[in-house]
Amino acid sequence: MEILYEDNHIIAINKSSSDIVQGDKTGDKPLVDTVREYLKERYSKSGNVFCGVVHRLDRPVSGVVLFAKTSKALARLNEMLRGHEIKKKYWAIVVKPPQEQEATLKHYLVRNEKQNKSYAYTTEKKDSKLAVLHYVTIGKSERYTLLEVDLHTGRHHQIRCQLAAVGAVIKGDLKYGAPRSNPDGGISLHARSVEFVHPVRKELVVITAPLPTDKLWTAFDKQ
Repeated sequence: MEILYEDNHIIAINKSSSDIVQGDKTGDKPLVDTVREYLKERYSKSGNVFCGVVHRLDRPVSGVVLFAKTSKALARLNEMLRGHEIKKKYWAIVVKPPQEQEATLKHYLVRNEKQNKSYAYTTEKKDSKLAVLHYVTIGKSERYTLLEVDLHTGRHHQIRCQLAAVGAVIKGDLKYGAPRSNPDGGISLHARSVEFVHPVRKELVVITAPLPTDKLWTAFDKQ
């Protein structure tokens, strides 16, 4: 477990693409339990240890995840999240570049629970939710393109679905049209950073997650 930031109120972890943030039907151990065990041991706490999930990442996605160490911090961070006061940036390696080097995407997403998949539409549909993101091209290789994504809303599979809708499928993302999977079973989407005003200390906090160590990410990191 790679700790990116920790104080009395918050702990941030660099999640790997194999981790789940919270428990699901697989029964695999979630990251929140690992963090809770760390806090219990590190601070010699007895009984139940508080660890609140501030936001989630899809299992195949890597990068920074925030957890709250106190109920006070969790409540304030949740409020900030609802008010779009926590800025999140993602890096995505896509199989084909989008038509525009930079653009703001607006779609209406409809979630299919049975398929665990979202569908993007240009007009409002029944049970749809507005999804907005901004991307900019920041790197290119012979076969792939690297995009930086600024997420304005937090919808189910939003980045994966919206990029696929404009022909920029994320590498390894079979669910949204990638031709083949990644060797580790993850997808090439990384929660690169979060930025927010600390809910207690009122200081600006910027947390950046190092990139995964595979050759493609390393090549882009050197550009």
